[in-house]
Amino acid sequence: MQVQGRKVAVVGMGGAFPDCADINVFDQKIFSGQSLIREWPKAAERDKQIRSKVSGFINDNDLGIEPIYLVDGYDWPETFVDTSGRIPDVNMSTADLGCVWAMMGSLDSIEMAGWTKEETQSEKTGVVVASGGGGNVIMRNAWHAFFELGKKSRHAGSHMVDRAMSYREAANVSCLIKNRGVCESIVSACATGLGNIGYAYRLIKFGLQDRAIAGGVEGTSLETFIGFDAMQVLSKGFIPAESSRPFDTKRNGFVCSFGAGIVALEEYEMAKARGANILAVIDEYFNNSDGDGDMFYPSYGGQRRLWKGLSAEANIKPDVVKVHGTATPVGDILELISVVDTLGESGYHISAPKSQFGHMLGAAGSVEFITALLMLKNQQVPGCINSENLNPELENFQKKEGWEGSMKPAAAYRDLIPQETISKEINQIVCLNYGFGGTNSAMAISKDN
Repeated sequence: MQVQGRKVAVVGMGGAFPDCADINVFDQKIFSGQSLIREWPKAAERDKQIRSKVSGFINDNDLGIEPIYLVDGYDWPETFVDTSGRIPDVNMSTADLGCVWAMMGSLDSIEMAGWTKEETQSEKTGVVVASGGGGNVIMRNAWHAFFELGKKSRHAGSHMVDRAMSYREAANVSCLIKNRGVCESIVSACATGLGNIGYAYRLIKFGLQDRAIAGGVEGTSLETFIGFDAMQVLSKGFIPAESSRPFDTKRNGFVCSFGAGIVALEEYEMAKARGANILAVIDEYFNNSDGDGDMFYPSYGGQRRLWKGLSAEANIKPDVVKVHGTATPVGDILELISVVDTLGESGYHISAPKSQFGHMLGAAGSVEFITALLMLKNQQVPGCINSENLNPELENFQKKEGWEGSMKPAAAYRDLIPQETISKEINQIVCLNYGFGGTNSAMAISKDN
């Protein structure tokens, strides 16, 4: 049960963002309406093998990270070197690229939070970081060398296990910062990023930890990309900057992207007492499952119950709703209607950051959470680019017998979805993320008053 009076503050943030040198460039590009999506050479060189060719991607050698390749010429890095010298080689040797981003984001978050060495390494400081996928890049090359080329097992390297295990991001961050509290990974598909922050919030709220590094990661992986391309759920047929189109009538799938979002959380009174810069206060977190047995199809009932749970213990009246908004044919409008049927048709705006950087899978919720923190800082809502035309007709699911939601088309809610950045007073934001298997997460954050 919750410890009476404990609140949770966000005191630091960092990460890795497509086509951005750091979080300041990310901030500038998002609120100036720029797209971070480009043609991805790794996909384009496969030509007719892959339908989609665009991504919000980060190269191995971006962000001051130098890949070190095996001497026999295999096209995969044996390890990485941090040219800035912040991450020691011993920590790089156990990390894939996503883990490197997680460590970088953690260091940036701790620096922004102003935690001392003693606070960081305390038994009351936890780490909750995960990715949505496995260590595909590491495993593919190791298995190829063993099964196809007949190499001995040692050719895979002594760090194949730790560089590919599901828990690798949390493990690498914990080994780097040397915290002595919780170290866990909560994996829940595309709700992973927000879910890890939510779990860390509960650890602090319930008095089990005083601080936590939390977030989500999705390292660059062609293997992940082709999996979604095989499902035929990725956007195609548009130039890169126009390929992610939440709510638009021409949307035909999401843009598979990569990145990392890491935040530092702290018990509110402790943060306040030491004069920390409080980026936001977490009002509440709630998560649930659809319960309808469908792995992929979004659930109106599940999303409405999500809102009900979020509102049960907190005053929820957001100025902005940061939606999941992947640009898939059914998901976008069903989510829009679940928001409208909960909050009404006015008094707030809807933000869909994936329109600018695509769907970062396990990192989506945490990178979008950071975008929400920047909205609070800037008192601005970035526009949903490419949402040029909303359907003036009812969706097919609205015409089915038993439908209980709004009977208005998406076009009726045009005013809720700005196409360009707008300035407004923002006191509270609700963040929403969903994942395969019917998992749903919602978090409300507010300015510190």
